[in-house]
Amino acid sequence: MAHPPFTDRLDPDWLRPQWPAPARVRAVCTTRAGGTSPAPFYSFNLGERVGDDPRRVAAHRAQLGAALGARPVFLHQVHGLEVIEARADTPDSMQADGAQTRIPGVACTAQVADCLPILLCDRAAEQVAALHAGWRGLAGTGAEGVVERGVSAMDAGPGQLLAWMGPCIGPQAFEVGDDVRQAFVAVDPVAAACFSAVRPGKWLADLPALARQRLRAAGVQAIYGNDGSPAWCTVSQPGRFFSFRRDGVCGRMAAAITLV
Repeated sequence: MAHPPFTDRLDPDWLRPQWPAPARVRAVCTTRAGGTSPAPFYSFNLGERVGDDPRRVAAHRAQLGAALGARPVFLHQVHGLEVIEARADTPDSMQADGAQTRIPGVACTAQVADCLPILLCDRAAEQVAALHAGWRGLAGTGAEGVVERGVSAMDAGPGQLLAWMGPCIGPQAFEVGDDVRQAFVAVDPVAAACFSAVRPGKWLADLPALARQRLRAAGVQAIYGNDGSPAWCTVSQPGRFFSFRRDGVCGRMAAAITLV
């Protein structure tokens, strides 16, 4: 019996990346829509450490896997730099903030509720990756953060990678202190353009713009998705996106990518 097309299995509210990825690449970013969890996790929560009923979370994860036609590998994200190789037998909850795979049917997955999900693939459709980029992971240590680790794990030649960035806290909502600004500017003074002064010691940070700078510096020039406009802001759209900064207790969305 033939399986329904990939798009028929997606909730119509979920984001299907608009990027020129090869046909073998399947990618999606969930929203709040399509699940069974009650408030404050309403409704499609994928996070198992937020206080939701584990049975509902497991059902939602299975639903995402069915939509992708692949097994999503869920990580224990710690705002760090580690990027693992995901395999068919990789257990969930490995401590890392990114995953890369060359194996069809294994979906690299990044959970978010304000942090930036970044999906990567190569033009030859031989490998994919998903990265969880909060400001700590993006800034990293010195000049190496989760973006640099993820691009390195992909092991592709110059110009061979495509990136898609999903929804995150927008530049009109992400207020940070001097420490955050300094973490980026110390590595690249050009990053100063991604911060707008609010008052002494406080800045509005443009997380998607910072990620674009790091991706380009790592050799990724083909970048799609989140452009920092309000449509991508998790904080300003409570009906569609989870936001930890807005709500505190909330669910988690996921951006996932696989080869078929």
